[in-house]
Amino acid sequence: MPEFPFDAILFDCDGVLVDSEPITNRVLAEMLGELGWCVSVEETMRIFTGKAVKDERALIEARTGAALTPEWLAAFRERRNEAIERELIEIPGAPLAVRALHDALAGRIAVASGADRRKVELQLAKVGILDCFEGRIFSGHEMPRSKPHPDVYLAAAQALAVEPGRCAVIEDTVTGARAGVAAGATVFGYSPSDTGHSSPAALRAAGVTHVFREMAQLPALLTAWSGSQGGG
Repeated sequence: MPEFPFDAILFDCDGVLVDSEPITNRVLAEMLGELGWCVSVEETMRIFTGKAVKDERALIEARTGAALTPEWLAAFRERRNEAIERELIEIPGAPLAVRALHDALAGRIAVASGADRRKVELQLAKVGILDCFEGRIFSGHEMPRSKPHPDVYLAAAQALAVEPGRCAVIEDTVTGARAGVAAGATVFGYSPSDTGHSSPAALRAAGVTHVFREMAQLPALLTAWSGSQGGG
């Protein structure tokens, strides 16, 4: 087997490892409707996918006329987590890809998510891969700045004692891709469809090096990668 071309793999979580965006955005649409903003799930996915709800405070308050209080955010997370516990499924092929890469890199993989830690841990446990990331979960909520800033990816690379430029980042949204690019990593864009994920064209415009559509392809794609490749 040739030498693996990256020293670490840093995964986003929502939309990359777990199919959580439809669940989260349905709960969000319901709760925004209760505040007076009648918005469809499709519209919330367009507006909020890849972003932290708390970071869209100004938009929500402008549309609802209500303050986005800590209590409302806590209630949203509780209802969202209850729905995730009931309904969450994995991204097809993600658990097998994670375990293959975990083995190939002797555990040098991490999750770097814009979501809160409780959600990330809940989701990884739900699809059976929390053990692959124990001690290597990083939340944008715990950083000075969340995505599209690079802080969460820089923190993950530092914790793994790997230069960011030697990391591959796996993202599915423009917001996350910009964070990975800003960190100096090689960013791979997962885009199986335009529903809940950014389009291939949008990901490339954000600086993604290669776009792929099947998570099962990821271990072979990364193993065979060379710096001269591009596009996708």
